[in-house]
Amino acid sequence: MALLAGDVGGTKTLLGLFERGRTRPRRLAVHTYATASFGSFGEILDAFARDIGVSIAVEAAAVGAAGPVIDNRARLTNIDWDVSASDIAARFGTSHVYLMNDLEAIANSADVLTPDEALPLQDRRPHPDGNAVVIAAGTGLGQAFLHRIGGRLRPLASEGGHADFAPRTDREIELLRMLRADFGRAEVEQVLSGSGLVNLHRFTHDGRPCAALRDAAPDARAAAISQSALAAECDACVEALDVFVSVYGAEAGNLALRGVATAGVYVAGGIAPKILPALTDGRFMRAFRDKAPLDALLSRIPVKVILNPEAGLLGAAVRAAMLAGAGM
Repeated sequence: MALLAGDVGGTKTLLGLFERGRTRPRRLAVHTYATASFGSFGEILDAFARDIGVSIAVEAAAVGAAGPVIDNRARLTNIDWDVSASDIAARFGTSHVYLMNDLEAIANSADVLTPDEALPLQDRRPHPDGNAVVIAAGTGLGQAFLHRIGGRLRPLASEGGHADFAPRTDREIELLRMLRADFGRAEVEQVLSGSGLVNLHRFTHDGRPCAALRDAAPDARAAAISQSALAAECDACVEALDVFVSVYGAEAGNLALRGVATAGVYVAGGIAPKILPALTDGRFMRAFRDKAPLDALLSRIPVKVILNPEAGLLGAAVRAAMLAGAGM
């Protein structure tokens, strides 16, 4: 019997079949779908069943969704439809279904990542009895905690990406004013996300034209901005990415303090692997550690960028294996 895993995001959805493994689930088949191309999650499940092409008995299913989960139903934050545990159970004939926030799914992968799947930004030894946290900027901003219970890190979901944006410099206070004028309330996701990069670009350019966005499609603007900045083609793009990385490091440090994450901070999401030169040049970690009087504590915490683009799917498979009683 197989394990069904899913990672449902505002941009793309991954569904996969796995089997139990000794150290982590082994993938059998994975398919990727453009979320907005479907009218509902049920339609994606139907497409997956067709793509698999064979009838497979599902022992347990676990799905991470980009939105809060209440009563086994998730309302996606960035697209207007629901994901329901009962729908998954009915379609695949299993009563063992777990629905979770997408960051909880990524957090489930932390214990089973291989060394080549995580790049250290601060190479420290994790405290064996400590907690950990995950922060992930992509289509939106996700955060999750991992509490140490019975010797194992257990994920706890949050909606911390929608918490208030806390500026630290005079320039960031100017950004706060712009965000408040535009949105009424400034939340950290409006800075740390793909659309957040676009907001930062608008802020640093102050209405001036920019060649980086001249031919960029709406869904490619964030990538165009970061590429322009990394290539130093536009000073205002460079500043936009600089603010992004600094705020990212500061918010990761905030999360580490909130979770007392002495076992580690994991930076996930689609943006981080694409801007590694900016994350590894010291800006991120300077902002992360700048938390006197607890800067010494933060300097001892391991910080890693998750490089595995399917970490959320892997984490969902780990949770499905636990649900099936695999002891993982």
